[in-house]
Amino acid sequence: MKAWRIWKSVLTNSYWHSETITIAEKPRGFHLITDTVRDALPQIADLEVGLLHLWLQHTSAGLTINENADPSVRSDLEAWFNHTVKEDTAYFTHTFEGSDDMPAHIKSSLLGCEVTIPVANGTLQLGTWQGIVLAEHRNHGGNRRIIATLQGRLG
Repeated sequence: MKAWRIWKSVLTNSYWHSETITIAEKPRGFHLITDTVRDALPQIADLEVGLLHLWLQHTSAGLTINENADPSVRSDLEAWFNHTVKEDTAYFTHTFEGSDDMPAHIKSSLLGCEVTIPVANGTLQLGTWQGIVLAEHRNHGGNRRIIATLQGRLG
């Protein structure tokens, strides 16, 4: 009977929330979106402990956690990715949508399309210098959609 009471307590305080966050079109580069995500999810403040999972629904952009203070880090990341995965590479065959398309898919695969961030006492547990970064790898990528799933125990 005691195990059931514990399980019932876990279920009662369990919280799940999911929604789509639309990020307006951004120029090619690395963009800090931490505030956009926080503003879209005021429910974070209700969690005592939990996780926020962000899933980008695109194959030519990426998500990462990185420097949130000095914008030169983001421009250096863009420079490194462009140096490493060059446009107009002769052996690329997926070029119908432009010379930035196949390189964008490769960059997205290198970076990934998801991040998971712990939540404690109603706040994202990002380090002092950490932020959520959207990497836009296309010259004209359009709006980007992120599925945000928040799970945890209510405070």
